[in-house]
Amino acid sequence: MRDQWTPGAAGALARLDDFLAARLTAYADTRDRPDLSGTSALSPHLRFGEISPRQIWAALDQACAGDLAARGPESFSRELGWREFSYHLLFHQPQISHRPLRSQFENFPWQPDAEALRAWQRGQTGYPIIDAGMRQLWHTGWMHNRVRMLVGSFLVKHLLQPWQAGEEWFWDTLVDADPASNPASWQWVAGCGADAAPYFRIFNPVLQGEKFDPDGDYVRRWVPELRELPSAFIHKPWEAPLLVLRATGVSLDQTYPRPLIELSFGRDRALAALKSLSSPQAESV
Repeated sequence: MRDQWTPGAAGALARLDDFLAARLTAYADTRDRPDLSGTSALSPHLRFGEISPRQIWAALDQACAGDLAARGPESFSRELGWREFSYHLLFHQPQISHRPLRSQFENFPWQPDAEALRAWQRGQTGYPIIDAGMRQLWHTGWMHNRVRMLVGSFLVKHLLQPWQAGEEWFWDTLVDADPASNPASWQWVAGCGADAAPYFRIFNPVLQGEKFDPDGDYVRRWVPELRELPSAFIHKPWEAPLLVLRATGVSLDQTYPRPLIELSFGRDRALAALKSLSSPQAESV
Protein backbone atom coordinates (compact mmCIF):
# COMPACT_ATOMS: atom_id res chain seq x y z
CA MET A 1 0.00 0.00 0.00
CA ARG A 2 2.91 2.35 0.68
CA ASP A 3 4.08 1.83 -2.90
CA GLN A 4 0.62 2.67 -4.23
CA TRP A 5 -0.10 5.99 -2.53
CA THR A 6 1.64 9.24 -1.64
CA PRO A 7 -0.60 10.87 0.97
CA GLY A 8 -0.85 14.64 1.22
CA ALA A 9 -1.60 17.62 -0.99
CA ALA A 10 1.64 17.29 -2.93
CA GLY A 11 0.86 13.67 -3.78
CA ALA A 12 -2.65 14.63 -4.84
CA LEU A 13 -1.43 17.38 -7.16
CA ALA A 14 1.22 15.13 -8.66
CA ARG A 15 -1.39 12.45 -9.38
CA LEU A 16 -3.72 15.03 -10.91
CA ASP A 17 -0.98 16.44 -13.14
CA ASP A 18 -0.03 12.96 -14.31
CA PHE A 19 -3.64 12.09 -15.11
CA LEU A 20 -4.32 15.29 -17.04
CA ALA A 21 -1.13 14.94 -19.05
CA ALA A 22 -1.19 11.20 -19.78
CA ARG A 23 -4.71 9.77 -19.48
CA LEU A 24 -7.38 12.45 -19.77
CA THR A 25 -7.74 12.35 -23.56
CA ALA A 26 -8.41 8.61 -23.63
CA TYR A 27 -10.31 8.50 -20.33
CA ALA A 28 -13.73 7.81 -21.87
CA ASP A 29 -12.30 4.79 -23.72
CA THR A 30 -10.07 3.37 -20.97
CA ARG A 31 -11.89 4.12 -17.71
CA ASP A 32 -13.69 0.75 -17.76
CA ARG A 33 -10.54 -1.30 -18.40
CA PRO A 34 -9.01 -2.60 -15.16
CA ASP A 35 -6.09 -4.01 -17.13
CA LEU A 36 -5.08 -0.48 -18.13
CA SER A 37 -4.05 2.55 -16.09
CA GLY A 38 -6.90 4.69 -17.33
CA THR A 39 -8.43 6.28 -14.23
CA SER A 40 -7.32 9.24 -12.14
CA ALA A 41 -7.09 7.36 -8.80
CA LEU A 42 -7.77 10.69 -7.10
CA SER A 43 -10.56 9.36 -4.88
CA PRO A 44 -8.40 8.79 -1.75
CA HIS A 45 -7.07 12.34 -1.99
CA LEU A 46 -10.61 13.68 -2.36
CA ARG A 47 -11.74 11.54 0.54
CA PHE A 48 -9.21 13.08 2.93
CA GLY A 49 -9.50 16.64 1.65
CA GLU A 50 -6.01 16.69 0.18
CA ILE A 51 -7.51 18.12 -2.99
CA SER A 52 -10.96 19.57 -3.65
CA PRO A 53 -13.43 19.05 -6.50
CA ARG A 54 -13.09 22.75 -7.33
CA GLN A 55 -9.31 22.39 -7.71
CA ILE A 56 -9.75 19.41 -9.99
CA TRP A 57 -12.44 21.15 -12.04
CA ALA A 58 -10.27 24.26 -12.51
CA ALA A 59 -7.26 22.17 -13.54
CA LEU A 60 -9.43 20.13 -15.89
CA ASP A 61 -10.86 23.27 -17.50
CA GLN A 62 -7.36 24.64 -18.01
CA ALA A 63 -5.98 21.36 -19.37
CA CYS A 64 -8.65 21.09 -22.06
CA ALA A 65 -8.70 24.81 -22.82
CA GLY A 66 -12.29 25.08 -21.69
CA ASP A 67 -13.53 22.34 -24.01
CA LEU A 68 -15.28 20.24 -21.36
CA ALA A 69 -17.50 18.75 -24.06
CA ALA A 70 -14.63 16.68 -25.46
CA ARG A 71 -15.09 12.94 -24.72
CA GLY A 72 -12.37 12.56 -22.10
CA PRO A 73 -13.06 15.74 -20.11
CA GLU A 74 -16.84 15.31 -20.34
CA SER A 75 -16.65 11.74 -19.02
CA PHE A 76 -14.30 12.69 -16.20
CA SER A 77 -16.32 15.75 -15.16
CA ARG A 78 -19.42 13.56 -15.02
CA GLU A 79 -17.70 11.33 -12.46
CA LEU A 80 -16.92 14.37 -10.33
CA GLY A 81 -20.59 15.27 -10.55
CA TRP A 82 -21.65 11.84 -9.32
CA ARG A 83 -19.43 12.27 -6.27
CA GLU A 84 -21.08 15.58 -5.42
CA PHE A 85 -24.50 14.06 -6.00
CA SER A 86 -23.66 11.40 -3.39
CA TYR A 87 -23.05 14.16 -0.85
CA HIS A 88 -26.34 15.78 -1.83
CA LEU A 89 -28.04 12.45 -1.07
CA LEU A 90 -26.27 12.02 2.26
CA PHE A 91 -27.19 15.55 3.35
CA HIS A 92 -30.87 15.14 2.58
CA GLN A 93 -31.13 11.39 3.35
CA PRO A 94 -28.59 10.66 6.11
CA GLN A 95 -30.07 7.20 6.66
CA ILE A 96 -28.59 5.93 3.37
CA SER A 97 -25.54 4.67 5.25
CA HIS A 98 -27.57 1.77 6.63
CA ARG A 99 -31.09 1.84 5.17
CA PRO A 100 -32.23 1.58 1.55
CA LEU A 101 -33.36 4.82 -0.06
CA ARG A 102 -36.18 2.93 -1.77
CA SER A 103 -38.30 1.80 1.16
CA GLN A 104 -39.69 -1.28 -0.62
CA PHE A 105 -36.26 -2.87 -0.20
CA GLU A 106 -36.54 -2.73 3.60
CA ASN A 107 -38.04 -6.23 3.58
CA PHE A 108 -35.97 -7.73 0.78
CA PRO A 109 -35.44 -11.45 1.47
CA TRP A 110 -31.66 -11.51 1.74
CA GLN A 111 -30.03 -14.81 2.67
CA PRO A 112 -27.07 -13.93 4.94
CA ASP A 113 -24.36 -16.55 4.62
CA ALA A 114 -21.13 -16.02 6.58
CA GLU A 115 -19.17 -18.55 4.50
CA ALA A 116 -20.21 -17.01 1.18
CA LEU A 117 -19.40 -13.53 2.48
CA ARG A 118 -15.99 -14.71 3.67
CA ALA A 119 -15.18 -16.31 0.30
CA TRP A 120 -16.10 -13.04 -1.40
CA GLN A 121 -13.98 -10.99 1.02
CA ARG A 122 -10.95 -13.23 0.49
CA GLY A 123 -11.19 -13.35 -3.30
CA GLN A 124 -12.01 -17.06 -3.34
CA THR A 125 -15.31 -17.14 -5.24
CA GLY A 126 -14.02 -19.10 -8.23
CA TYR A 127 -14.80 -16.22 -10.61
CA PRO A 128 -11.45 -14.69 -11.61
CA ILE A 129 -12.54 -11.09 -12.27
CA ILE A 130 -14.34 -11.00 -8.90
CA ASP A 131 -11.41 -12.54 -7.05
CA ALA A 132 -8.92 -10.22 -8.77
CA GLY A 133 -10.88 -7.18 -7.60
CA MET A 134 -11.19 -8.36 -4.02
CA ARG A 135 -7.48 -9.15 -3.85
CA GLN A 136 -6.54 -5.81 -5.38
CA LEU A 137 -8.64 -4.18 -2.66
CA TRP A 138 -6.93 -6.15 0.11
CA HIS A 139 -3.40 -5.47 -1.12
CA THR A 140 -3.72 -1.83 -2.21
CA GLY A 141 -6.76 -0.42 -0.43
CA TRP A 142 -8.32 0.45 -3.79
CA MET A 143 -10.28 -1.25 -6.54
CA HIS A 144 -11.00 -0.26 -10.13
CA ASN A 145 -14.47 1.28 -10.46
CA ARG A 146 -15.77 -1.15 -13.10
CA VAL A 147 -14.71 -4.05 -10.90
CA ARG A 148 -16.40 -2.45 -7.88
CA MET A 149 -19.68 -2.69 -9.77
CA LEU A 150 -19.00 -6.33 -10.64
CA VAL A 151 -18.08 -7.47 -7.14
CA GLY A 152 -21.03 -5.53 -5.74
CA SER A 153 -23.50 -7.07 -8.16
CA PHE A 154 -22.09 -10.53 -7.50
CA LEU A 155 -22.46 -10.15 -3.74
CA VAL A 156 -26.00 -8.76 -3.61
CA LYS A 157 -27.47 -10.64 -6.56
CA HIS A 158 -25.71 -13.92 -7.24
CA LEU A 159 -24.89 -14.50 -3.55
CA LEU A 160 -28.02 -12.70 -2.23
CA GLN A 161 -26.08 -11.02 0.57
CA PRO A 162 -27.31 -7.68 1.98
CA TRP A 163 -25.64 -4.67 0.43
CA GLN A 164 -24.80 -3.39 3.91
CA ALA A 165 -22.34 -6.29 4.33
CA GLY A 166 -20.46 -5.17 1.23
CA GLU A 167 -20.60 -1.52 2.23
CA GLU A 168 -19.15 -2.35 5.64
CA TRP A 169 -16.31 -4.37 4.11
CA PHE A 170 -15.46 -1.55 1.71
CA TRP A 171 -15.55 0.91 4.59
CA ASP A 172 -13.00 -1.21 6.45
CA THR A 173 -10.67 -1.81 3.50
CA LEU A 174 -10.84 1.09 1.01
CA VAL A 175 -8.44 4.00 1.38
CA ASP A 176 -11.09 6.11 -0.36
CA ALA A 177 -13.99 4.83 1.79
CA ASP A 178 -16.28 7.82 1.71
CA PRO A 179 -19.36 8.39 3.91
CA ALA A 180 -21.37 9.53 0.89
CA SER A 181 -20.01 7.70 -2.15
CA ASN A 182 -19.64 4.32 -0.47
CA PRO A 183 -23.29 3.76 0.57
CA ALA A 184 -24.67 5.63 -2.46
CA SER A 185 -22.68 3.41 -4.81
CA TRP A 186 -23.64 0.22 -3.01
CA GLN A 187 -27.29 1.20 -3.12
CA TRP A 188 -26.93 1.98 -6.83
CA VAL A 189 -25.59 -1.52 -7.47
CA ALA A 190 -28.24 -3.10 -5.23
CA GLY A 191 -31.06 -1.33 -7.07
CA CYS A 192 -32.36 0.39 -3.95
CA GLY A 193 -30.75 3.83 -4.25
CA ALA A 194 -31.22 7.01 -6.26
CA ASP A 195 -31.23 6.55 -10.04
CA ALA A 196 -30.12 3.01 -9.31
CA ALA A 197 -29.33 0.21 -11.70
CA PRO A 198 -32.47 -1.98 -11.77
CA TYR A 199 -32.05 -4.96 -9.47
CA PHE A 200 -32.76 -7.26 -12.39
CA ARG A 201 -29.68 -5.92 -14.22
CA ILE A 202 -27.32 -8.66 -13.17
CA PHE A 203 -23.70 -8.44 -14.25
CA ASN A 204 -22.27 -11.69 -15.59
CA PRO A 205 -18.66 -11.81 -14.29
CA VAL A 206 -17.49 -14.01 -17.16
CA LEU A 207 -18.90 -11.80 -19.91
CA GLN A 208 -17.74 -8.65 -18.12
CA GLY A 209 -14.25 -10.07 -17.67
CA GLU A 210 -13.99 -11.01 -21.33
CA LYS A 211 -15.21 -7.55 -22.36
CA PHE A 212 -13.15 -5.33 -20.07
CA ASP A 213 -10.10 -7.55 -19.39
CA PRO A 214 -9.92 -9.23 -22.80
CA ASP A 215 -6.40 -10.64 -22.49
CA GLY A 216 -6.74 -11.45 -18.80
CA ASP A 217 -3.88 -9.17 -17.72
CA TYR A 218 -5.79 -7.84 -14.70
CA VAL A 219 -6.68 -11.35 -13.55
CA ARG A 220 -3.13 -12.58 -14.08
CA ARG A 221 -1.77 -9.80 -11.89
CA TRP A 222 -4.05 -10.40 -8.92
CA VAL A 223 -4.81 -14.12 -9.30
CA PRO A 224 -1.33 -15.41 -10.08
CA GLU A 225 -2.33 -19.06 -9.74
CA LEU A 226 -4.14 -18.63 -13.08
CA ARG A 227 -1.31 -16.72 -14.75
CA GLU A 228 -0.40 -19.45 -17.25
CA LEU A 229 -3.93 -20.17 -18.42
CA PRO A 230 -4.68 -19.26 -22.06
CA SER A 231 -6.79 -16.13 -22.50
CA ALA A 232 -9.69 -18.25 -23.76
CA PHE A 233 -10.07 -19.76 -20.27
CA ILE A 234 -8.71 -17.06 -17.97
CA HIS A 235 -12.22 -15.89 -17.00
CA LYS A 236 -13.72 -19.40 -16.86
CA PRO A 237 -11.01 -21.86 -15.77
CA TRP A 238 -13.59 -24.57 -15.02
CA GLU A 239 -14.17 -24.85 -18.78
CA ALA A 240 -10.50 -25.49 -19.57
CA PRO A 241 -9.67 -29.06 -20.67
CA LEU A 242 -7.93 -31.16 -18.06
CA LEU A 243 -4.74 -31.25 -20.15
CA VAL A 244 -4.67 -27.44 -20.23
CA LEU A 245 -5.22 -27.22 -16.49
CA ARG A 246 -2.42 -29.70 -15.82
CA ALA A 247 -0.04 -27.98 -18.23
CA THR A 248 -0.60 -24.62 -16.53
CA GLY A 249 -0.45 -25.89 -12.95
CA VAL A 250 -4.10 -25.21 -12.17
CA SER A 251 -5.95 -27.71 -10.01
CA LEU A 252 -9.55 -26.77 -9.34
CA ASP A 253 -10.45 -27.00 -5.65
CA GLN A 254 -6.75 -27.11 -4.78
CA THR A 255 -4.83 -24.24 -6.36
CA TYR A 256 -7.99 -22.32 -7.30
CA PRO A 257 -11.59 -22.87 -6.18
CA ARG A 258 -14.45 -23.95 -8.36
CA PRO A 259 -17.25 -21.37 -8.72
CA LEU A 260 -18.96 -20.68 -5.43
CA ILE A 261 -22.32 -20.60 -7.18
CA GLU A 262 -23.57 -21.40 -10.67
CA LEU A 263 -24.37 -18.14 -12.44
CA SER A 264 -27.77 -19.01 -13.85
CA PHE A 265 -28.87 -20.44 -10.49
CA GLY A 266 -27.77 -17.29 -8.69
CA ARG A 267 -29.50 -15.05 -11.21
CA ASP A 268 -32.75 -17.02 -11.04
CA ARG A 269 -32.68 -17.01 -7.24
CA ALA A 270 -32.15 -13.24 -7.17
CA LEU A 271 -35.03 -12.65 -9.54
CA ALA A 272 -37.26 -14.93 -7.50
CA ALA A 273 -36.38 -12.91 -4.39
CA LEU A 274 -37.38 -9.73 -6.19
CA LYS A 275 -40.83 -10.98 -7.17
CA SER A 276 -42.34 -9.81 -3.93
CA LEU A 277 -41.25 -6.25 -4.76
CA SER A 278 -41.78 -6.02 -8.50
CA SER A 279 -42.18 -8.02 -11.68
CA PRO A 280 -38.64 -8.24 -13.07
CA GLN A 281 -37.44 -9.39 -16.43
CA ALA A 282 -33.96 -10.91 -16.50
CA GLU A 283 -31.16 -8.92 -18.03
CA SER A 284 -27.64 -10.37 -18.12
CA VAL A 285 -24.89 -8.01 -19.24
